[in-house]
Amino acid sequence: MTRTPLGNTLPDFPWDSLAPAKKKATEHPEGIVNLSVGSPVDEVAPGIQLALAEAAARPGYPQTIGTPELRRAIVSSAARRYGITDLTEAAVLPVVGTKEAIAWLPTALGLGAGDTVVIPELAYPTYEVGALLAGCSTARTDSTVALGPQTPGLFFLNSPSNPTGRVLGVEHLRKVVQWARERDVIVASDECYLGLGWDDDRPPLSLLHPEVCGGDHRNLLAIHSLSKTSNLAGYRAGFLAGDERLIAELTLVRKHAGLMVPYPIQVAMTAALDEDGHEQVQKLRYASRRATLLRALIDAGFTIEHSEAGLYLWATRGEDCWDTVDWLAQRGILVAPGAFYGPAGKQHVRISLTATDERIDAAANRLRLGS
Repeated sequence: MTRTPLGNTLPDFPWDSLAPAKKKATEHPEGIVNLSVGSPVDEVAPGIQLALAEAAARPGYPQTIGTPELRRAIVSSAARRYGITDLTEAAVLPVVGTKEAIAWLPTALGLGAGDTVVIPELAYPTYEVGALLAGCSTARTDSTVALGPQTPGLFFLNSPSNPTGRVLGVEHLRKVVQWARERDVIVASDECYLGLGWDDDRPPLSLLHPEVCGGDHRNLLAIHSLSKTSNLAGYRAGFLAGDERLIAELTLVRKHAGLMVPYPIQVAMTAALDEDGHEQVQKLRYASRRATLLRALIDAGFTIEHSEAGLYLWATRGEDCWDTVDWLAQRGILVAPGAFYGPAGKQHVRISLTATDERIDAAANRLRLGS
């Protein structure tokens, strides 16, 4: 039997190719400012830490579907924070981090060879990886019109977008929902940055918001993470919400696969979702860092596009993205090239806000001084 390792079917891991730029940035006399990833650097709120610690003695297996307290907290916070009404406790499912959930979603939904997964033109790489793991083909587009008569098995949305920070308006979202319903297509909306909108005139809306779907969640899934709003990236804490039928289907698959969120993490998630103060404080931190970097980048000759929400600035100098990566690395600043996210990003870089105030100030000073 000839075996093809699964990894051979996947693209190279993008961030591995940043090694030379990282080495150059590290050699800066004042050290590297790593703005290439969206990993939180701020402390987890004390109340969440306490909840985790107090639940640490629990010896038994957790429930795949989540504790009743966690499901209630998800439903309540979704309504309170994002205006997502009409959710029930049967319509939510905790997951072991949303990257895992996205990567295995096509497989868990029963898609495979012959099915197409639609991903955004500029997309978080894991959407494509999930399609490849399931043996699906991909179509990279932001327009349902471009698909013509094709009926995909799954349509990924991402608003606010990683990497661009673009927010899809309510009319765009409505059209996608209508198009999908006419064709019985499942729509999965990655909304991990929904709580980090910077434009008060255009707040991000969930796919499950009644203004978008009219309270009908059929064939709709929203993907949410506590990594960004509550600094729980290390906890691997996220959830899916939407169509009760799809949630039940995914729950069964995850039960068989042993994909359970550990009980202490479920308790910590409940604490994070029940209290909004820490989330609001964290958003203020990011707003301050964003303002500092935005001004410094513009003064240094960058153009910032979209970036109306999320944890990144989508920037360009009108040149190949790898030239920009190198220019910044010479100044000790490491960023992600836009090409990581699709061909349309070849002249952009993604610059993260997830660094300490001191490191953000250091990057801004280097940009102003040109060194």
